[in-house]
Amino acid sequence: MIKLLKYTKPYLIMVFLSIGLLFAQANLDLALPDYLSNIVDTGIQQSGVEYAVPVAIRQNELERVFIFTNPDNKTTVLDAYTLVDENSTDYDDYIEIYPYLVNESIYVLNKVKNKELKQLNEILAEPIVVIFTLEQIFVNPENATEIIEGLGFNVTTLPPEDIFFSYLSTLPYANLSLISFFITQYFTALGDIMINQVAVMAVRLEYDVIGVDVDKIQSMYILRSGGLMLLMTLLSVICTVIVSFLASRTAAGMARDIRGDLFQKVESFSNIEFDKFSTASLITRSTNDVTQIQLVVVMVIRMVFYAPILGVGGIIRALNKNQSMWWLIGVAVLILLVLILIVFLVAVPRFNKMQSLIDRINLVARENLMGMLVVRAFNREKYEEKRFDKANTDLTAVILFLNRLMVILMPFMMIILNGLTLGIIWVGSHQVADGVMQVGDMMAFMQYAMQIVFAFLMLTMMFIILPRAVVSGRRINEVLYTEPEIKNPEEPKIFSEPFKGTIEFQNVSFKYPGAKKNALHNISFTAHPSQTTALIGATGSGKSTVINLIPRFYDISSGSIRIDGLDIRKVTQHDLRDKIGYVPQKSSLFSGTIESNLLFADGNASEETLQSAIEIAQAAEFVSTVLEGMDREIAQGGMNVSGGQKQRLSIARALVKKPQIFIFDDIMSNLDFKTDAALRKALKEKTGESTVLMVTQRVSTIRNAEQILVIEEGKIVGKGTHDELMETCDIYKEIAISQLELEGHL
Repeated sequence: MIKLLKYTKPYLIMVFLSIGLLFAQANLDLALPDYLSNIVDTGIQQSGVEYAVPVAIRQNELERVFIFTNPDNKTTVLDAYTLVDENSTDYDDYIEIYPYLVNESIYVLNKVKNKELKQLNEILAEPIVVIFTLEQIFVNPENATEIIEGLGFNVTTLPPEDIFFSYLSTLPYANLSLISFFITQYFTALGDIMINQVAVMAVRLEYDVIGVDVDKIQSMYILRSGGLMLLMTLLSVICTVIVSFLASRTAAGMARDIRGDLFQKVESFSNIEFDKFSTASLITRSTNDVTQIQLVVVMVIRMVFYAPILGVGGIIRALNKNQSMWWLIGVAVLILLVLILIVFLVAVPRFNKMQSLIDRINLVARENLMGMLVVRAFNREKYEEKRFDKANTDLTAVILFLNRLMVILMPFMMIILNGLTLGIIWVGSHQVADGVMQVGDMMAFMQYAMQIVFAFLMLTMMFIILPRAVVSGRRINEVLYTEPEIKNPEEPKIFSEPFKGTIEFQNVSFKYPGAKKNALHNISFTAHPSQTTALIGATGSGKSTVINLIPRFYDISSGSIRIDGLDIRKVTQHDLRDKIGYVPQKSSLFSGTIESNLLFADGNASEETLQSAIEIAQAAEFVSTVLEGMDREIAQGGMNVSGGQKQRLSIARALVKKPQIFIFDDIMSNLDFKTDAALRKALKEKTGESTVLMVTQRVSTIRNAEQILVIEEGKIVGKGTHDELMETCDIYKEIAISQLELEGHL
């Protein structure tokens, strides 16, 4: 799987851009709980008042606050406010906003930055709480007995309010600090956040006195926060869409490149590699396995990169809200990790098995479809049904097991998720009751916990898909990193000009890979230009093996094969095969038209060349009888033409190439004797100057050949013309007599 990472190189810009967008998306998603917390805590509980810094305050009230304010900070506060009285130029405008201005001058907060606002909050919060507490003593003295007695006062001997605060203003700041410390300690004992909450409560009461529309402040705060949440959600959606697009482009591009390299690699395979990898397996590896890689790339970009950012960011923000409940998230994550590990260990072997079973069902289905006529001819439908059912049932069992595993996995995850939610509510509600935590912070912590768990759930989904992708990646690499047994020489030579096409076998022996015995033994002969060298023998004697060595479909085990005196292993495969026109025993046509199949040999061939090849191959009759002519559609593999027609079109394709060497592997087997004779005559005229090697089981086909090789168990047991072999080779004579008698030529 790691070896496939090289395919990401052309798409690194898109990957990095996706990561950047995911980082932005994660931050947008992580900001939403904070805004929800603010709506609950500030917008609802505090009526939209964020700071203990009043936007407007009575002059007398601010002077009282200054009593308990550090003298060094008074200038900072006064610089942030403007005193509005009846002599102010904008008095008429302010009186509409603050009706109490008729009775008393008011300090109005200037436009300040958030940093300055927070600084003012730190300065004014405690003094405002102290003044608010002392003022409440005069409003409800019976409810403040503990504070009054702690300050050393008697409820019955308290002076009037104005005189009391005038007296306090005469005290040294050190004494005032002690009073402030005592009162604030009373609130901080109830919780760390109580000071700010009481200060905000005092500011709200001040707004009621001077006529500030608190409802409007609350509405504006909630609408502003809600609007920002909607904007962030919209931006998050845009990021998601762009990331999905980039991930899809990256994955599709990688899949295209992998499929291209797979196809190119398979094209370089010799028959040795095709014996190792079945056709069904190569199809599965080029389609299903590549699709798995494509899917996992999309998931990695969209989830694996996103999940850690979301998880780590969620942990940091959750701990900022409350550090005492971290263990709840830790326990949930630990259980998830154990669950993921169990799933991974159980699923990986099954995914390995599943891919091989997909190969199997592909193989069975392909064989059944290609051999449908044989199946019907021998009434083996039931047998094939059982064979397919076995492969199908085995695959179904594995898939069902994996699906059941995933089905069981999800309820466990929901139990963990809901258990975590319940734990946060249980612990958080006690902290809210104790004043340590606000309701909004508890809700935000819960959402952050959900985001953290969902981040691990995303990784879990990745671990579900990753094992199958790992298996697919391994299968793809098996093909990509398979070195073909037949390679081009490091310093290739070229055939001399003019090229004649003399083929010489010198003591050639050959053994198939994995076989114990040689298939060919000391084969030696020479095929000359302008002559036909025919190979005849019983089925399995090694005839096709001999001619398959010439284009290097296999490499010989010992000896040498030379063309025009040059060993074929010293030239490139392209140069070698460029000199050969090959018609295999099993003809194969490609989907397209008759013309496109002929042009496969030479894309620049003229119309006259194509027509001549068709006539020589005895295919003109059935080509001309159809309305489309050479534009007739050919199905995949030539399934819509007969075996004889397919054979003749294959011969015509080889003739279009006009090579110096022709290799015909039992090309007459699907032709009747009349067509066989006409074709041999036409071929003799067309290939007069070429070297022709022809494998056949018909004596009549090669009767006039200049050289006939009789192959028996991988050895040449006879060599010569027809007449010579009839006298010197008993095997050939036996074959000839049996065939020619049947044909009436004896």
